[in-house]
Amino acid sequence: MSGYIVSLFQGTVINGGNNTAASLLSTIEGTGGGTGGAGANPITALHIAQQNRAQDIAATARQPAVARDIAAFRQAVATATTPQQLLANPTALKVLLTANGLGSEVPYTALARKVLMSDPSDPGSLVNQVSGSNAAWLSVVKTYQFATKGLAVLQNPSVQQTIANGYAEVMWRQSLDAATPGLSDALTFQSQAGTITSALDVLSNPILFNVVTTALGIPQQIVFQDQGAQEQAINSRLDYSRLGDPNYVNALTDQFLLNSQQQSAGTTDLTSLAVQAQGLIA
Repeated sequence: MSGYIVSLFQGTVINGGNNTAASLLSTIEGTGGGTGGAGANPITALHIAQQNRAQDIAATARQPAVARDIAAFRQAVATATTPQQLLANPTALKVLLTANGLGSEVPYTALARKVLMSDPSDPGSLVNQVSGSNAAWLSVVKTYQFATKGLAVLQNPSVQQTIANGYAEVMWRQSLDAATPGLSDALTFQSQAGTITSALDVLSNPILFNVVTTALGIPQQIVFQDQGAQEQAINSRLDYSRLGDPNYVNALTDQFLLNSQQQSAGTTDLTSLAVQAQGLIA
């Protein structure tokens, strides 16, 4: 499977302790040790999300609205005779796109149906035209192969269950972000940090880009500069050799959450940031 539904999000429990934002920053810069969680702050929210992930996703799947969407998707798959008939069902299309990391495309139903029905083996097909701006399209189309296999892939019960689980996880993550800005991206970064080997890995992935630039204080406006300048901005701050170190990854993630909270509150006051960071070990 592909897209959002195959991402494995792994959490690392961080020990408690006492310190300030300067200590956290020293960890990121390479002069400190591990990190730790404090009272009611985004770091605590991250720990709770990590520890309760499986049971909370299961609980989300049982919520009436989510359960109705999943049931409607399964029913649509069971009764449809062609991919076109299935994709004409708004709820089925919403669940399928959302579970595969294409939730932002749900409003564009006509385009989504055409892309999903296109042939990835044809260089001029619609999916190959749109994948340049969103690589998830190509992965999803290759996974379900509606153009060549019809509904065969979706009719597999294990595939339906994977989609149902993926949809519930996205709904869970949306609830996390509503309460704690950036929490979903933080979880994703922790699971993918070890795959980063260059600035291009960061620049080509919106979530990694958001976390790294926000955590390290790099203006996201670097996207308007030439590629060389963008790479230099990342290379000058990010220590790739330490991305296998949980302490370093946790420090980056924690700083991202704190900075995101400050931005959401409309302030970047460092004194306030230091207060939020009380309890972090560096």
